[in-house]
Amino acid sequence: MPTSASQGHGHNSPLRHVMQSIQRPVNYVTRALVAASYPLRGIYYFLRHPAYYPLFISRLLPLSLISLLVYTILFTFAFLPQFAFLAIFHGRAAWFNAVVLTLGEGLVIIQGLFEGFFVDECRVDVFDATLIDKGLADLVAPHRILFPDAPNSVKMLGKPSTAAVYQPWSLIQIVELVVFLPLNLVPFVGTPAFIVITGARLGTFAHYRWFALRGLTKKESKHEITRRVWEYTWFGTVAMVLQLVPILSFFFLLTSTTGAALWTARLEERQRRPPVGTSIGQHEAESTAADEQHPDAPPPPYQDNPPV
Repeated sequence: MPTSASQGHGHNSPLRHVMQSIQRPVNYVTRALVAASYPLRGIYYFLRHPAYYPLFISRLLPLSLISLLVYTILFTFAFLPQFAFLAIFHGRAAWFNAVVLTLGEGLVIIQGLFEGFFVDECRVDVFDATLIDKGLADLVAPHRILFPDAPNSVKMLGKPSTAAVYQPWSLIQIVELVVFLPLNLVPFVGTPAFIVITGARLGTFAHYRWFALRGLTKKESKHEITRRVWEYTWFGTVAMVLQLVPILSFFFLLTSTTGAALWTARLEERQRRPPVGTSIGQHEAESTAADEQHPDAPPPPYQDNPPV
């Protein structure tokens, strides 16, 4: 005769199976929403920190004018022919797909000609300044001169002492933008697919600067990207949508960089948090012991009566 415990176990088993089945998709959705929120958080954070404004005004305002010129030419000469062609297959959705197609063409031109050469240094400054504001100056300090007495994090930034790249200029990314642009010709699903696919590539560069600050190798960086490829896809998708906004695309480029730094700060906080069940003192002792065993660790402090 089955015991009450075994009956209870059998009764809970289907429920547990259902809960486990639901938990996995909920986990994926939650991770996607959190990652996708960081480009939007970056906008709010950037606007609330006037110290960042000079970075946009001095360096990106001229590029915004270039963006305006490029999009004006494209919408004057390329939009109407493309809209007329898409109207044959897409009907009422033709105008939306034609707009995205034209914006994508402008993005290819702007990224290929200007963004990688004129904007990257500014994005490094925004990323590093955000990390400093979030209490991570120790992560930035080994890689650039910092002025601790400066009134804000932006003015603390001196010249980099190591190679400072936020996002390497990627020919593959430009080629992908060109190759996948025709997806916008596919009714209904083509435009969302174009944004997600190109956004997935964009998202993989979100923490390139963070990996460099940590001194990771290419293999280690690739491992980090693989671990969070789902999150990078949705971060990049939202960042891609923002970059498609004409005139403001360069502003959103900076705010997405801020969002990436906020995300970095959150991940750093988790990595530095002592493991569950380990006291802070024990965690620090273990970290110190590990540092002392490292071949590049500094020598022990001087003692008048060293232990025998």
